[in-house]
Amino acid sequence: MGEGLLTKDAVFESLAQNVAIQAVRAAHPEAVVDAKYDRDELTLVIATDQIRAVCRTLRQAGYNFLEDVTCVDWYPSEPRFQVTYHILSHKLKERVRLHAMAGSIDPSVDSITPVWPAANFYEREVWDLFGIRFHGHPGLRRIMMPEEWEGHPLRKDYPVEGYR
Repeated sequence: MGEGLLTKDAVFESLAQNVAIQAVRAAHPEAVVDAKYDRDELTLVIATDQIRAVCRTLRQAGYNFLEDVTCVDWYPSEPRFQVTYHILSHKLKERVRLHAMAGSIDPSVDSITPVWPAANFYEREVWDLFGIRFHGHPGLRRIMMPEEWEGHPLRKDYPVEGYR
């Protein structure tokens, strides 16, 4: 069985010494919904309501740099949206990718701006283009599209020529 096909528990077992896994499992044992380790990249699917707490734990564990926040629209699947966070530890020379899933009706996750202020503009971009609300964000407003723009143009069900 290839490493990319390991179950969550098998990933945890094979990477028992990984700082990110140790920290998250110790502080938030129920937060990790799924895990994947493939091509030397660790991906943790986090319960949506735990994303801010997990990010805070990772920051305290030495993951000091938020590389970016982005989103994928899996329309028509549910949960529809996958908010993705790429986090780096310069000291450990390791990356971890976090996914938080949001449904199509009122898609939202907690803002991680209180943990990493650099998330501010990334979250604004994701809100503007996909319509994901970030609870606790200090100023969630459009950043790419004009204020009067209707809809969120990177959603897969957005009309190709826009709303008319």
